[in-house]
Amino acid sequence: MDVQNGLIAQLQAALGAGAVIVAEAEMEGYTEDWRGRFKAPALCAVLPATTEQVALVVKACAAHGVPLLPQGGNTSLCGGAVPQKGGTPPVILNLARMRRIRDIDPSNNSMVVEAGCILQTVQEAAVEARRLYPISLGAEGSCQIGGTLATNAGGTSVLRYGNTRDNVLGLEVVLPDGTIWNGLRALRKDNTGLDLKQLFIGAEGALGVITAATLKLHPLPTEHAMAWFAPADTEAALKVLGMFQQGCGSRLSAFEMMNDRQLELVIAHVPNRRNPLEAMHPWHVLVELADTQGADELGQILLQVLEQAMEQGLVVDAAIASSQAQRAALWEIRHSVSEANKKEGIGLTTDCAVPVSAVPAFIAQASAAVHADVPGLDIIVVGHVGDGNIHFIPMFDFDTWKALPDPDDMGRRMRHCVNQVAHTLGGTFSAEHGVGQTGLPEMAHYKSPVELALMKTLKQALDPANLMNPGRLLP
Repeated sequence: MDVQNGLIAQLQAALGAGAVIVAEAEMEGYTEDWRGRFKAPALCAVLPATTEQVALVVKACAAHGVPLLPQGGNTSLCGGAVPQKGGTPPVILNLARMRRIRDIDPSNNSMVVEAGCILQTVQEAAVEARRLYPISLGAEGSCQIGGTLATNAGGTSVLRYGNTRDNVLGLEVVLPDGTIWNGLRALRKDNTGLDLKQLFIGAEGALGVITAATLKLHPLPTEHAMAWFAPADTEAALKVLGMFQQGCGSRLSAFEMMNDRQLELVIAHVPNRRNPLEAMHPWHVLVELADTQGADELGQILLQVLEQAMEQGLVVDAAIASSQAQRAALWEIRHSVSEANKKEGIGLTTDCAVPVSAVPAFIAQASAAVHADVPGLDIIVVGHVGDGNIHFIPMFDFDTWKALPDPDDMGRRMRHCVNQVAHTLGGTFSAEHGVGQTGLPEMAHYKSPVELALMKTLKQALDPANLMNPGRLLP
């Protein structure tokens, strides 16, 4: 207790009392995840305002032997941003006060931002410079850039622009001993040894605290063509994806699919959401083309591909967005799925990715595996077909979940049977959400001993005292 009190006093002296939160009631937003499924105590939550203050916090925690949990916007879907039950209460380091956009260089297509910047703020700043930062996801109004970097977030534009790690040029990181590494280079080509920034992207704060990043920008698409259509089945959706890729190449920027149950939940739980088509169909797809010019051409390609698909029996119905308002409404449906699912019940979200060609087989086999265990269980499917990342979600209503004799065991069982299908198809259990708490058993099961040993070697080299987000990433 003396060590803890001494550490808190040191942090208050370094950051100011207002930047160190110790009251349990005030820490609830930091110690519990946004879905209310994970909660554990913390020693305190600290809100540094500069990289130098982050370094002071890291050094203080290291000196007192107290673990540190870096936290972004706390929007994780796998419990990765809050303390674990049973562990030593950590100091939570939230970067919400570090929200400066340090530089935008349109000529170099790059911008330097601090890790606490909200993703949507970064997107808007890029647009003001007539550029695009392409990472886009449902939580973009509240998630922080640092969190998206720590988890290598994906989203709805990976098909065209890649994951977060593909859109980062450099990083600034506070290492576990408090040393500041300034790697904020804005170069596309730098062949001087290891690409160190990639060690920290996707590491979930286990190797250091990302405090700033140089992000890669792209030309801002100003013309769009979008449609919402019902494919005959998942195999047909895959064939239509190929037709769009052949017809417009890199101008295909999104190809998102959900089943009828997912759309029903969005309509039921989120105001002002409606079915874009006249009837409900088993499967629904949002497709968008984008470019810096050629609006008429984009529209013609969109219409031509859909007409060909209908002639071949691949598409049952379709609606084309004819205005920016209609385009926004379609994206609102896609970005409302997490909100809707949270209100419906306990969705056991999975984050599998398989080869794109295996998406239909994955959905069919995962459905069979889940129903073999729990017959008739509600299944939600929503995902990024273009990159093979499908969120397959066994869904329990609240009452059924509460009545289970061992909910934790059910959660592990359901996720594992879905992940096993992905594994047999050459896939992974985590594509864009990270490992967090729910994925640790799967890391132990699916990662090879060689991979785990390499990761543990890196962890030991950088954080020998195991104080940076302990109990995460490595089982």
